[in-house]
Amino acid sequence: MTEMQNDPGRWSRLADATGFALNIHAEQTRKGSEVPYISHLLGVASLVLEHGGDEEQAIAGLLHDAIEDQGAHQEPIIAERFGARVASIVRGCTDADTLPKPPWRARKAAYLAHLETAGPDVLLVSCADKLYNARAIRIDLQTHGLAVFERFNAGHAGTLWYYRALAASFQRLLPGPLSAELATTVAELGQMATALDR
Repeated sequence: MTEMQNDPGRWSRLADATGFALNIHAEQTRKGSEVPYISHLLGVASLVLEHGGDEEQAIAGLLHDAIEDQGAHQEPIIAERFGARVASIVRGCTDADTLPKPPWRARKAAYLAHLETAGPDVLLVSCADKLYNARAIRIDLQTHGLAVFERFNAGHAGTLWYYRALAASFQRLLPGPLSAELATTVAELGQMATALDR
């Protein structure tokens, strides 16, 4: 059996992107918790790789919230440092880059419409992002009950509407195990929320 050669250049760009993400998101925590935000970004990159993504798609997974959370000035920095493809994916995963953000429902409806013409790179990273979030909401729903929806602008009904719409879109636009798990997780969220609301 031949041992694999150690390639010092393999994953070096992903390592660089991890450091970049750690730096720009250093002070952020997950909504309504003390969990470092970087956990979400690492989780999304991991899902991208687990579902066949390449290094640039994984980098975009790490940086998918950079424009939305840290400002539009990050886009040219990302393009220069990680390339036009990565910057394009990050832009495609961004639902707003202004403060204050546009009204929630209109912004989410626009994002759903945007997915209809998004390329496979954006669909993969965005679906990984939404699956990670849905999993986290499911865990928090088990732990904290319906109070978890108080963290979200849209509350219980709006959050479930959005995730159901996302799951339906991704099943159609990106059929496969990733979107299937999103659909299953979102269905479980709805069932749990209904049971807790009785």
